[in-house]
Amino acid sequence: MKNISFINKVLFVFNYVVAFLLCVAFLAPYVSVKTIPFLSIFSLSVPLLVLANILFCLYWIIRRNKRLVLSAIVLIFGYFLLDSFLKFQLEEDNIPTDDLKIMSYNARGFNVNNWNKDNTIGDQIIDFVISENPDIICFQEYSRTRNNQLKKNFKYQFIAPDFKVKKSVQAIYSKYPIISTGEVPFKNTSNITSYADILYKKDTLRVYNLHLESLKVVPELNTISNEESSKLYGRITKSFIKQQEQAQLIEKHRSTVSYSTIVCGDFNNNQYSNVYRTVKGDLQDTFEVKGTSYGRTYNFRYYPVRIDFILADHRFEITAHKNYDIKLSDHFPVMAGLRMHSNR
Repeated sequence: MKNISFINKVLFVFNYVVAFLLCVAFLAPYVSVKTIPFLSIFSLSVPLLVLANILFCLYWIIRRNKRLVLSAIVLIFGYFLLDSFLKFQLEEDNIPTDDLKIMSYNARGFNVNNWNKDNTIGDQIIDFVISENPDIICFQEYSRTRNNQLKKNFKYQFIAPDFKVKKSVQAIYSKYPIISTGEVPFKNTSNITSYADILYKKDTLRVYNLHLESLKVVPELNTISNEESSKLYGRITKSFIKQQEQAQLIEKHRSTVSYSTIVCGDFNNNQYSNVYRTVKGDLQDTFEVKGTSYGRTYNFRYYPVRIDFILADHRFEITAHKNYDIKLSDHFPVMAGLRMHSNR
């Protein structure tokens, strides 16, 4: 009994630490990266901290110990402050035939740099997109070599930046007419955000295609653990600060748009960050409304990360959201079904 009592005391110390760290992480969405940079690191650890607190709750319940109150209160508090990283809907809804189907996919250049030894990867991505048949698709890390294959199924397209500009290429393909296009310029980075105004039925939609600053982290835990922590922290913090600047530019740009708006893309940050909160604003996250499970979109081994999003304003009803488990890139594609509200 004395041993159990001692073990419980030690465990409660660890319980207190993870409960405190989760409380710190609650602040991340509400505090600018420029103000307190390290909070953004905590935002990446939210799923682990939530899981740790759940395990402590279960342990104290089994022990019939009142110490369960600590983690229970923190978890309840977090439920109202943060979006859930796990959705309990049993299965994904099918997208109704008449709804707008929009997909976002970081295709990693269609394997143009041979990151995968399988030289059919690019063609497999094309086959996948054609089989899923979205009405609009936003590509990040696009390859211009695939334009001829895609334009057979998508009459309209916008590829950015200009061919002469050495930045990461992205593309918006649409089955509906693109009536105007543009870019939100980012300084001192290879990333860009582009947009297209699309004539959908009798409405004009503004579709943004985001690719925010990369964290430049290799998705292997052993690689991260072998890197000097101070260098890793400094590099990630710089990326977060750039992301914050980019998010504010997008927020400002979007505030001038009167059209119905959809934001797609690779945020290189999760839903618990201030970067995500800044871009999202008053938009709806399609995963939050219709997603299932934990919505992983990035192939980070052993750790579920959702960094690719589709956001839509409240003039749309979100009818479905789909996460794909197709390993043709380091990202997984996502697709949503949207319907214009009839009372507009």
